[in-house]
Amino acid sequence: MAGPTIDFWQSRFESGQTPWERESASPQLQAWLAQGTIQAGERVIVPGCGGGWEVAALAAHGARVSGIDYAPGALARTVSRLEPSGLQADLEKADVLHWQPTAPVDAVYEQTCLCALHPDHWIRYASQLHAWLRPGGRLLALFMQMHRDSASQGMVEGPPYHCDINAMRALFPAQQWEWPKPPFSAVAHPSGAFELPVVLVRR
Repeated sequence: MAGPTIDFWQSRFESGQTPWERESASPQLQAWLAQGTIQAGERVIVPGCGGGWEVAALAAHGARVSGIDYAPGALARTVSRLEPSGLQADLEKADVLHWQPTAPVDAVYEQTCLCALHPDHWIRYASQLHAWLRPGGRLLALFMQMHRDSASQGMVEGPPYHCDINAMRALFPAQQWEWPKPPFSAVAHPSGAFELPVVLVRR
């Protein structure tokens, strides 16, 4: 498998080397919740849920949320985030490239999973996201903008991997997804990079 392994991610969670975490839910998720982009009672998947901040925020909002991660350390952190507040979520130890929900869901919150996957796996992952959602379901995506000078020499470096917006348009084509009109506002990231928030609607 190209890119980071389960052991790579597990070691990060065990050692506490998780600089991508904000120690709170993403401000963009909080804005989407405040705007009603996700409603209480809707089924939402958080792939690559990591430390669980967004899972907890969605659960507190009343969503029926499923957090997916294949690193046991990530799920342990998510449990520790939920339990003190008595919040409920379905947690699955699984590979997002192969896992399937029991039925299509209303929304997927995609923040740090795509940019953590080697680009060799992006087509498979995009197909998974499309299959997980019901027609009219929403993909709430934060596309990581991690520009590196080495890209001009053809190097592919990460994680996080740079989610160029042209590549995202090819990965999530208009035949399958309804795109909003740009420009998209930049969301600052703890890494020093930024993310482009986009809500795509599954056709």
